[in-house]
Amino acid sequence: MLEEERSPDSCLSSRVFSESTWSMFPQDGNGNGKRGLEEVVVGEIRVRPTKSLKLMGFSIQYDSDSSDYSVTSQEQQEQQSDDSNNNNNNGGDSLSLFNEIGRDNIIDCLIRCSRSDYGSIASLNRNFRSLVKSGDVYRVRRQSGFVEHWVYFSCQPLEWVAFDPVARRWMQLPTMPSSVTFMGADKESLAVGTDLLVLGQAGFSSYVIYRYSLLTNSWSSGMEMNAPRCLFGSASLGEIAIFAGGIDSQRKILDFAEMFNSELQTWTTLPRMNKPRKMCSGVFMDGKFYVIGGIGGDESKLLTCGEEYDLETKKWTHIPDLSPPRSRADMSSANDAPPLVAVVNNQLYAADHADMEVRKYDKEKKRWLTVGRLPERAGSVNGWGLAFRACGERLIVIGGPRNSGGGFIELNSWIPSDGGGPPQWTLLDRKHSPNFVYNCAVMGC
Repeated sequence: MLEEERSPDSCLSSRVFSESTWSMFPQDGNGNGKRGLEEVVVGEIRVRPTKSLKLMGFSIQYDSDSSDYSVTSQEQQEQQSDDSNNNNNNGGDSLSLFNEIGRDNIIDCLIRCSRSDYGSIASLNRNFRSLVKSGDVYRVRRQSGFVEHWVYFSCQPLEWVAFDPVARRWMQLPTMPSSVTFMGADKESLAVGTDLLVLGQAGFSSYVIYRYSLLTNSWSSGMEMNAPRCLFGSASLGEIAIFAGGIDSQRKILDFAEMFNSELQTWTTLPRMNKPRKMCSGVFMDGKFYVIGGIGGDESKLLTCGEEYDLETKKWTHIPDLSPPRSRADMSSANDAPPLVAVVNNQLYAADHADMEVRKYDKEKKRWLTVGRLPERAGSVNGWGLAFRACGERLIVIGGPRNSGGGFIELNSWIPSDGGGPPQWTLLDRKHSPNFVYNCAVMGC
């Protein structure tokens, strides 16, 4: 059927949720894409009978009367069989799968499925599509502890990909909208809730936020900060994120902080920090927000301190020597990237790009300890182009060498153990790229 002949709902479902749109390719041991299960067509949408659907008791059947496929549960099949035997099926009519099981029960089933299967599930009918798009499933997933962490990163202006480190699947996002100024300017990124935020300059004195929604698989202009800026430190926790420090359009270093709520799409101004700082980093640890390092003061000196923000008392506390130590002299370190820090299981880690080491912060002794090495191919330019992120229980490092003929980046993973020990990196995948990583964020939902 031609594009213009499709109904609006079928077009939306195909574009937003079909597996072909998401470009998911499970990898075998040789890194080759395989499609393990045969696809069928439900209406105009290709649906893959995944294990998740089978475990939920769903099956796909062909209806000769309507010349279309339908989806039924095991209970429905048994009921239909009983009705047929008792000649009480009233012409074969039955309640829909959605109405029979009930919205709450369906959500309880869906939160146990991988969200990579939501495209197939959403294409079953309008009720399932509406449920997935509403965001209620992700909200209940988060509250119930069923959270998957995917890595989103960009190696080309306006182009983003997502990677599922468990299934090792790649997904291509739609191309971002932007202006010429935005393309050439430095940008920050952060994932919060089901949103990916990319922040940068729209002109020489203005800033813009572009928002990618997982629910609609589309980009839109996000709501502007109360105090627009760049070069801040940020981190997210569930549906909220905190942005601290940065510089305004006059290049003034700020002590401002704001909280963003992705469900309400609102910004809330927080109390000011003790010190203004730019090019700092942010993390959540033990339920509190920490801003680490950066550059501040009248002489724009490197800061070794950090600050802790308590969401309950709404107060900032100064913490000396929270920034990981640098192996270079202060003059050269001023050109380095912000501290490469990440939190896994409420433990703070840092990547030293110069010495290629991984460090861990000892909370009791309040000092940094070297625990091992970074992956050998984690290349960068003064820390720029190297992504060091927490991804659930994993630490993820994305980077790689470049050459004039086009290089590649590698995704390496390490799951720290309670007993300690040096990092044992696992190569998840590699991707050809002429550039290094410009921006990176991790979405957990």
